[in-house]
Amino acid sequence: MIMKKKLTVGLVLSLAAFCAGAEGAEAEWGYRGKAGPARWSQLSPQYEACGKGRAQSPINIRQASKAELPALAFEYSVVPATVVNDGHMILVEVPGGNHLKVGDESYELVQINFHSPSEEQIDGKHKAMVAHFVHRNDAGQLAVVAVLLQTGKHNPAFQPVFSHLPRSRQADPIGNLELDLAAMLPDSLKYYAYQGSLTTPPCAEGVSWMVLKNTVPVSKQQKTEFRRLFPRNVRPVQPLNGREVQLSS
Repeated sequence: MIMKKKLTVGLVLSLAAFCAGAEGAEAEWGYRGKAGPARWSQLSPQYEACGKGRAQSPINIRQASKAELPALAFEYSVVPATVVNDGHMILVEVPGGNHLKVGDESYELVQINFHSPSEEQIDGKHKAMVAHFVHRNDAGQLAVVAVLLQTGKHNPAFQPVFSHLPRSRQADPIGNLELDLAAMLPDSLKYYAYQGSLTTPPCAEGVSWMVLKNTVPVSKQQKTEFRRLFPRNVRPVQPLNGREVQLSS
């Protein structure tokens, strides 16, 4: 995930609690070279958590304890969406009114972003891609649902995004695309749960992660369209440092 000032107001506000006092232009970062993940914490005091945080994301999920976790209830609809290339990834901005309910807690969807391959690993292996569905509750807390994408058949639910990828950071956002949010999810909503962080600077912690166990297919062509722009925009997996990963029953 990423915080950028040009993104939706909802997402910027959702991160305010994590980034209090982080004003002014953010330091430039990337996925390779001197601005790559190994150096993020050295690029700005705002990014200190990238190096010193103890509950960082993404992670390699090797073992998970089965638990009676609350079911995920998605109240998603067909929405007009805007696709943005921010220079690091493709972001999909959506209007308000789409919610994720986890037990008694309700979160509103504010953004979807894409990485290739998946930032998360399952038993040490990446999937072809991942879509991070970023949600915020009324208290400003973030809950991210990771939908793992695996190479397979063509997926019409994702085609509005892959057919309208802005080719550069300077390209205008592409708006008014019709996106069926519910169709982007797998049939089974069994999930891994853990406490983590943003996977991009400022790497702020306190983020609830739900990684769906079942994958969703995308075609080789759909994957290729994305990788032409971002061949590898992933942060390396981070140590668990004693955190527990749970698997819904």
